[in-house]
Parts: sequence; structure tokens; C-alpha cells
Amino acid sequence: MAVAVICEFNPFHNGHKYLIDTVKRLTHEPVLAVMSGSFVQRGEAAVCSKFERAETALKNGADLVVELPAAYAVSCAQRFAQGGVSIAKSFGDVDKLAFGCEADSLDDLKAAANALENPEVNSRVTEKMSAGAYYPHAFESAVREVLGDEIADVLTSPNNILAVEYIRALRDSGIEPFSVKRTGVSHDSDIIEGDFVSASKLREMLRRGEPMSRFAPEVPKSITYPENLERAILFKLRTMTAEDFGRLPEVSEGLEYRFANAVSEYNSLEEILFAVKTKRYTLARLRRIICCAALGISEELQLRKSEYARVLGFTDEGEKLLKSCSYEIVTSVAKTMRAGGKNVVFLRRDILATDLAALAYKSVKPCGSDYRTKIIRYNCK
Repeated sequence: MAVAVICEFNPFHNGHKYLIDTVKRLTHEPVLAVMSGSFVQRGEAAVCSKFERAETALKNGADLVVELPAAYAVSCAQRFAQGGVSIAKSFGDVDKLAFGCEADSLDDLKAAANALENPEVNSRVTEKMSAGAYYPHAFESAVREVLGDEIADVLTSPNNILAVEYIRALRDSGIEPFSVKRTGVSHDSDIIEGDFVSASKLREMLRRGEPMSRFAPEVPKSITYPENLERAILFKLRTMTAEDFGRLPEVSEGLEYRFANAVSEYNSLEEILFAVKTKRYTLARLRRIICCAALGISEELQLRKSEYARVLGFTDEGEKLLKSCSYEIVTSVAKTMRAGGKNVVFLRRDILATDLAALAYKSVKPCGSDYRTKIIRYNCK
């Protein structure tokens, strides 16, 4: 059997290694990593190449790395979890899904997941959102009122929120949730604690040229700078109408008109974001919408189910895992694109994401690396 992890590894750091090492120590099973590719959930290019991140993961305990399609990688927590779990479920050998969290109890996470189906909680969420609250705060507040502080406190951490969505997505799958208490610092923390820092702090250090080898098994060879994509994304936004914005994920209640007006009036992404933002919409959600606009990811596409596992790399144990996969296994992007089929529409966005991210490096990377880069074969013996 095997354990799956759904991840970004943006970049791979000591906390990620701790998670994989803990899973392997406790289960003695190979690890499948379903990893975001060239763009991540925060709505920006990954800090370094998906191929480099996959290789680092394989060197540090992962046995098979497959790509989470871009359509899900830049989505809200619920769709991110559903997309990753769908791929994990396609591997018949996977019987556990491991994740890091701040919660002390898996039971508390399960109770928080059940709260999403609680009629009284949902009624109060609707009331709070009608009054202008945005969903994460409305949900946490409603749970606190109906179920108490202990369950609501679970929902104050981004990692716990994602864990709750994993648990929901795993229902009736035959795969058990496997929680690992995070060590070191919390998500997006600016604090350094021992040999651990958050991924956001690590990205900041990398982009400032500060030493980071103490906090990660390997230092990325070449990194992206989000600001380098601003003009390319602005160009894309300026080609779009309100109707085009209306087709994007998470756009509703006239948000498309706010976007269209802001794009016509302002000259930077930051100005556009703050012109569009209201109490109901988080900046993270708005950044994801802009990212989806740049990558041509519609609401309709994000709600569809992909059925492929694009392989980035594997060990000898990971190669055995591939035999249990019921989805189309993509080992050659060129062959899959030529053959066509229902997965091409997703794969095309993955390729575009890599080509767009290539513009974010200090020295622009060539186009087409998804076609040219070979699968990483790592022998850990």
C-alpha cells in the first residue's frame, strides 16, 4: 500500500521533509506526492521549476511525484483538495492521505468537516455573508456560535482548513486521513524557529538573496519573481470583457464588472486588486481569479474532473505504484497532446502555466520545457 500527500513544495523545506520522514517511519509505505506545477494556490508562479521541486522531493523521501493540474492548483481550498484527492484515489495502492496540520486531534478536524453539512451552521453563514462577511470568516463565526470554540478554533489555521477539505473529499473513498502535527513555525509565519521557517518566509529570503540552506535540504538553482509577470498579465486582462471575467472561477454577484472597470482605470495589479476588493472577497481569492484569467481557466473547466496523472519523477518504488493507477498516465506530453482526448484541455493549461512562469525568472527561460524535460528517475538505494 502507499500514502499520498497533496502539496506545493514551494519550495521544499525542512517541514516538508519532516512530514515525509514521519509518514514513512510510521507506515513503512511509499509516498505519492500530488504536487502543484508551475503556479500555486496563492495565485502566482511557483518559486522554482516543478521539475526541480519534484527532484528535491524524490531525493528527500517521496517515491512518485505527479502534477496537480493547474486548473485545481490555483483554486479555492475545496477544489484544490478535491482535485488532489481525485488523483490519489486513482491509485489503487493508496490507502492513506497524509497532511500537516496544527490541530492536536483528528477527531476535531472531522467534526469541523461535518460542520459544513450542519443546517444551522449553513443558515448562519448565509446570514453573515448577506451582511457583508466573506466566507472563511462567516463559516468560522457560525461554527463558533453553533458548535463552540473548540471546533471553531480548528478553522483559524489555513493548514487546518485544507485538512478539513481533504477529509470531506476523502469520504467514501476507502482512503483514510493521516494527520501529522506540524513542527516548527505556523503557515505564513515570519518567525525563525530552530531549523524551520514557513514557505512564505523562505521565498522572501530567496528573493532577497539571503542564505537559506539551514532551512531546506536543497537551495533552488533559479527562482521566479512575481513582479516580472505583471505586464504580461496586465496585457491579458486588457483583452477581456466583463463577460470574459464572468466565466472565471469564483466570480459572482457583479464582480466581473468591478474587474472590467478596474482594469480599464488602473495600471498595476496591486491597484486593480484593491479597487476590486470588498469585505466579501479576500485578496487571495482575487489573486486566484487574476491567475485564472492569465491561464484561461474558466469556472466550467475547474468544475470538471480531470482523469490523468502527469508523471514528473519516480524512484524504483514509485514506478511500481504507477501500475495501480486507473487514470491515463502521462509520461510524454507530446504524445498525449497528439493523441487528443478529454484530458488535453487540462494539460494545455499546465503547459501554458509552465511557459508563462518561464517569463518570471531574471533571465527568461525557453518556451516548451514541458515537452523537452525528461521524467526524473531517482534511485535512492
